[in-house]
Formats: sequence, structure tokens, C-alpha cells
Amino acid sequence: MSDVGAGILGFVGMSALAGVLVTAAVTPALAVTGMAANNSITMFENLPGYLEPGELAQKSTIYAVKSDGNASPMASFYDENREEVALEYVSQYLKDAAIAGEDPRFYDHGGVDIAGTVRGALNTVVAGDTQGGSSITQQYVKNVLVNNDMAKAKTEEERIAAWEQHTETTVDRKLKEMRYAITLEKEVSKDEILQGYLNIAAFGGTVYGVQTAAQYYFQTNAKDITLPQAASLIAIVNNPEKFRLDYPESEKNGAATVIDGETVPYAANKDRRDYILGEMLREKKITQEEHDAAVATPVQPVITEPVTGCQAAPVYAFFCDYVTWEIKNKFDDPATEDVDEGAKMLKQGGLDIYTTIDMDLQNEATTALNENVPKTAEGIDIGGSVVSVEVATGRILAMAQNKDYSSDPTVLDTGNNYSAVNYNARHNYGGSSGFQPGSTFKVFTLGEWLNEGHSVNESVDSRKRSNWGTFNDSCNGPVNVDGWDPRNDGGEQGGYWSALQNTVNSYNTGFVAMAKQLDLCGIKKTATALMSDGRADGGELGTPSSEPSWTFQPSAVLGTEEVAPLAMATAFAAIAGKGVSCTPIAIDKITDAEGEPIAAPASECTQAVTAEVAAGMDYAMQRVMTSGTGSSSLYKMDTQGTPMIGKTGTTDNAEATWMSGASTRVATVVGVYNVTGHVNLRDTYFDAGEAAVLRHNIWPRVMDVANSKYPGESFPEPPQNLLFAPQVSVPDVLGLSPEAAQKALEDAGFGWTMDGDVDSAQPKGTIGAQNPSGTASRGAVISLQVSRGNGASVPDVTGQPADQAEAALTAAGFRVDRREEDTTDPAQVGVVISQSPGAGENAKRGDKVTITVGRLGAGNGNGDGGGPGDGNAPEEG
Repeated sequence: MSDVGAGILGFVGMSALAGVLVTAAVTPALAVTGMAANNSITMFENLPGYLEPGELAQKSTIYAVKSDGNASPMASFYDENREEVALEYVSQYLKDAAIAGEDPRFYDHGGVDIAGTVRGALNTVVAGDTQGGSSITQQYVKNVLVNNDMAKAKTEEERIAAWEQHTETTVDRKLKEMRYAITLEKEVSKDEILQGYLNIAAFGGTVYGVQTAAQYYFQTNAKDITLPQAASLIAIVNNPEKFRLDYPESEKNGAATVIDGETVPYAANKDRRDYILGEMLREKKITQEEHDAAVATPVQPVITEPVTGCQAAPVYAFFCDYVTWEIKNKFDDPATEDVDEGAKMLKQGGLDIYTTIDMDLQNEATTALNENVPKTAEGIDIGGSVVSVEVATGRILAMAQNKDYSSDPTVLDTGNNYSAVNYNARHNYGGSSGFQPGSTFKVFTLGEWLNEGHSVNESVDSRKRSNWGTFNDSCNGPVNVDGWDPRNDGGEQGGYWSALQNTVNSYNTGFVAMAKQLDLCGIKKTATALMSDGRADGGELGTPSSEPSWTFQPSAVLGTEEVAPLAMATAFAAIAGKGVSCTPIAIDKITDAEGEPIAAPASECTQAVTAEVAAGMDYAMQRVMTSGTGSSSLYKMDTQGTPMIGKTGTTDNAEATWMSGASTRVATVVGVYNVTGHVNLRDTYFDAGEAAVLRHNIWPRVMDVANSKYPGESFPEPPQNLLFAPQVSVPDVLGLSPEAAQKALEDAGFGWTMDGDVDSAQPKGTIGAQNPSGTASRGAVISLQVSRGNGASVPDVTGQPADQAEAALTAAGFRVDRREEDTTDPAQVGVVISQSPGAGENAKRGDKVTITVGRLGAGNGNGDGGGPGDGNAPEEG
């Protein structure tokens, strides 16, 4: 059948119902009387009639909040760029233009304009000009049906199908729209319908609703629109692609017309605009003077490109991307795998999202990165990142990296200065699989060291060796690493170093030695608790998501686990915040399209380590800044008076370098690293200098801004038991072979040094002297001397009569030197008060032993020491 034939049948079908429609639309009360027996009425009444308008898709906007509390738009997201407004917020010109141009009898009919419908069908059949003749109510119904079904769509194919179903020209669709329109007019007022129509109408591309259209095309609001602007906007509704105003030279879109060989921009829109102005005049909505002035006004749009997507906010782009993931992760329903509710909420929910970002801190982080780490460099895939977190809240204050953000594959292919991967975040927040933090990770071993009862001044055998043997792991069983030979970055061979020395100087062998005395599982749990996270790829520490059989190895102590910089910033914030770890958040507040609050993702704070352990960690890490590896950053700071903790990190072959630290208010982590590849940063130079030290240019600048805005305080003092090692018994190793003595001391947790030989009564070649003996601090270094075998132990002669003592010493082979000393104790007269060398000490036979013998002191004879008589002084005379 020809299109004309089908059109004629459709026309006849609708004409047959014309009387029914007149009755139903104009005098609906008659439709439920005896006339309902009429077949046409019955058929029409059986069509679906109830229509529930769904929520309109509206754009969501992400904001940065300024210091004065005012919000600054960062980026918007939408499927349909729309902002709903109330009817009173719409210019009267827009209302009148819509009615005059689209439905002059809007306030008179009952939902269907019969004359318009019949005229539209007749034009379609006779003139071949497809005209629906739909009333505003019918157009609103059609748009609601499209909106409702597209909102349910799970795929782009379903969205397209929904659009085609409700826009194809068929009699069936028209009849259903009429039925819905008539029913709708019985339920809601004309003004409500007009408001809904003006908010749902399409204005070309992704622009929907009069408010967004006014802003996009004329940089104004719907309530402030002028008469010619109003007519131009309503002209677009008639054919959104033909009459849109953002393609002035495009004949394809009908925005331009060729007149006398010359392209006239906006001519198509102007023709339709002037028609609407004429209708407004005919309907007496405007005066002749207003009409003439408006017609004489050229079409002059002022296109304001919408800020859409994170690429529109270059300074905040990667933080913006993190925010979108926070929204998506919050609202996604795991039970509906085929629907991304979070993304849908972001693009359709009309959310206003107020973020945690500090604009000053973010600007400084971005500037410092840009001035030090290039976006691209020859021979290396260089990466740089900065992230700052507020202590005790988890609020992200800064998040930047050395790349331009884009999620467009065609843009990403143009060069590695673009990236869609957020280096600071973990994988399920748009991040990478993480980076090795190097020695920065040592802080977790320090925390577990204190947690298991050790102190910062307790020493361990930190000598370099390749036979570290077996480490304890209460989670997975003992771990043997014979053949592992970690070295110190400065080439040090090691010694008996305290935990404080190991931390300040970042000694690898020292931390391995500390871990040897600890539970690897404990270190892992401490790290996980402080970071509020595991590996960046989603696996737990020691267990990458792709390798579930791995365990937490001793090498992890030195920072081989791949983690997100944000996780490290969270950990440092926890250490600076009395051991309380707060999960990071990027959003302070969310409101929906009606301005009602929606619960934002909340930070969860837990006590990762005790406040006392955190204080001990702070004690050691403050000294990293003042006299250790962190001083390279501290000396460049303007706010050196603010107490700071810190820890540096360098991975094997300097492929990644870190500076991490915190005040009591803000924690910041800076990283410079290979994104891919294995280039040594100490051999790499940029305009700002050696790549390996650029972290010390960036971190001080960011923390100076942080300290000025968030003044830090002094860190709490740790308890004495975490500062000083407890006193424990030292094994008596006299007479043992050096090897046996050394093992006995090591088994007891002491270090030792061999300090030459000594005259001793112990057999030659055995230990002849040790110092200290008795008790010493746990982990202390005991000095050992080897006996020459030519000595004797000095007898103890204190308390003996002088002659008896001298005889005993002479018999033992020693010479005696006798001295006297006054005493007030008669029992000590003639008795040895002291001796040197002391009892039990080693001395060479023939050496002199000095004994001190008591004698009666002056003034201790008969009487009281006064003169004869009663003690009264003689009279002068």
C-alpha cells in the first residue's frame, strides 16, 4: 500500500472518531452516559488513559567550595542538559510564544485540539507535509512517554527503541496520546501541564527545558528572556535539529539558508520565529510595536558551551573523576549487575555535589607539579602525583597529577600527556594497580615494633647478611628467605642500631632485623588498619588479586607492595591523628533536584593503633624531618616551626621516589615514579633538576599552604616504655668461647662487640671480661674481651683485718699497697674498707692491689672533744 493510501486510511480513522473526541474532550461528562454504548466511544475509552509523569533527567553539578563558603561549579554531567524551573520563573513571553506558536486554543480544549488534529491529518495526506497537529498536552504526553521509557532503558539500544516507539507517525500512537491527554487534563491544571511541557521540551542536541535553553543559547535565564529570544527558543521546539541556533553555517541542520547565492545564518530559525511573533500578535499577546521591533531584531545567539565532564575542569580533573566514582560506587546496587545506578544518578538525578577539595591547596599542588614534573619526557613514562588528606576526617583536600585528563579514546591516543587513570586512587575509584612506596612503607614495621612492646631506643642486629633465615608469620606460617641479601641505600654494612636510628636514616637492614623479631602478619595488619586499605588492585596486602597464592613476604617491609598514594596519605593522617584511621572521602554534601539532602558517602574512622603507639611513631618520625632523610624537605619550608612527621621512600634502582608526611592537621604524599618501564630517576634530569629529588621541591610547597590554613600543634609525648628499653638480665658469658658467648647474647636479644683482649683468670682464648654485666637495656650492645690467660681473679678482702688481707693477696700472687683512711666507726679501725682492683676483677699476677684500712679519726678520743672542765669559756680579764 502506498504512503498516501495509508495516510488516507489514517485520516478516515481519525475522522470517524472526531465526534467522539469532541464529546470526550469538550464535554467529558457525556462520555460516561448512555453514549458509551457507541462502539467508537467504547474503543476509545478502552485505550490506556492513566499517565504518571516520571522524574525528568536533570544534570548534576560538582562544586568546589571556596574559603568564604560560596560554591564554585567544577563540572556537570548529564544525558539531558536540563534544569527544571517553576512556571512563575518563566518569562510571560515564553509562555505566550509557546501557546501562540504550538497550541493557540490550549486554554479552551480538553486536551485535544480537534481542528488542529484534523488539519494535521489532512495536510499529511493531501500536501504530503507531515504535521501532527498535536496540542501542547499531547506533545507533553509524547515527551513523558519517551522520558519514562528511556529512564527504564538499560542500554543505548533500548533508549533508541524507546525514542522510536513514541515518535513514529502512526494512527495508533496518535490515538493513545489523545486518550492520555484527555485523561491528564482531568487530573491536573493547565498551568501544571504548561510547566511540564516547557521543562521537558527538547531544544536541540542535549539541551532540554526552557531554563537550560535560555542559558545555552542566550546566556540568560528563562525569566529574563526577551520577546525575540523567546520566539526563537519556541521556534526550536517545532523541529529541534532544524531550528537550533548553535550551527549558524550548517544547511544540514537547517540553521542557514541560501538566499541569492549567499548563506544567511539562522534564516530557518528566523522564519519560524517571525511566524510565532505573528501568531502572538494575532492572539493579542503583544502589540504591533512589540511585534515590529522583534521582527526587526536579528537572531543573535550567545552560545555558552556547557561545562560537562571532568575534562572541563583541568585543575580539578582527576579529583573530579574520583568524585564521580564515589557517586557511582555509593549508588550502584550489586543486585542489578546490568544497571549502573550510580552513573545514571550522576547523569540524570539533578544532584548538586559539594566536595571536600581545598581550592588553595589544590592550586598549589597543581602548580608545584607542573613546575617540576613534565607531562611527558623522552625515554621515560614519567608520573607525578600529590594527595593531601585532613587528619581525623578523611577529607581529601588536594589531588593532582602531572597529566591532562581525558576519557576520550581518540584523545588518549594522541600522546601520553593524557590519561584517564587517577594515579592517586585505587582501581575501583578510577585508579591504577598502584605503585611501590619503597621505604615509606617502613612506618608500618615501626608501628608493629612498638605495638609488640619494643621501644624506639631498643637496638637490633642490623648487620648486612644474606642468611636472614626464617621469619614468623602467624597468618600463613613461617617464611624462609635464605639467600635474600637486601642492602642499604648508602652502602652501610650495618651494626647494632636502634629502631630510632633505623627510622631516621632509613636503614633497610635495620628494618629487616626489626621484622625478624616481629610477626609478619602483625605488620600486615598494622599497615592495612592504618591505610584503611590493602593493595591498589583490590587484593589484600601480600595477595594480589591476580595471584591469590602469594603471601606477605619479608621484602614487603621495604615497600614492595603496590598501593595507592591516597592509602599512604590516609595512613600518615592516622599516625598524626593519635592512631585513628579515617577512610578517605571527597564529598561533604549532596542535594537532589528538589534541593533535598541525600546522604553523602561517610568516612569510617577506626582506632588502627593505640594513641600511645602513634605517639611513639610520631617521636621517631619527627626526627626523620629534623635530622634524617626528611630534612631535605623541611629546610625548604617557610613554616618550619610547625611540628612535622615524615618518611622518605626510594624503591630499587630509584624507579620511584616518595616524600610523605603530616602535621597534626594535614597529611600529604608526593610521588615521582615510572608509570611504566624501569628508568633510574637518579640518572634522569628535567628542567627542575634530578628527577629523584623533585619530591623535595613539591612537598614543602604544598605543606606550607596547608600549615598556613590548618595550623598544626605539637605531637603528644610517648610514654617512657616506648622511649626506653626495659632492663633485663645479661647472660654471664665469662669463660665461654667467643662464638658461644656471642650466640648466648644474641639469643637473649643483645648485641655484642669484640673489644680486644684482657688479663684475666679465665682460660686463654675465652671471654675474660664483659661490660655491662648483670642487667642492661634490652637490645643493648655488650662489650666482650678475650682472656690472655695470664691473670687471676682478685680475692675479696674487704672487711678483713689488714694483716690478714695482705697475707691473702700475697698468697694469690699480688703485691699489696696499704693506705689508711679516717673513720668515725670504731668497728672499721684496722679493717680493710675498700680495695682496688675490686673483688673478682681480673688482674695480672704481680700487679699491685691497693687496700684502704680504717684508722681512728682526730677528735674521737676520750671526752667530747672540748676542753677540760664544763666547757665554759674563761672570763676575759
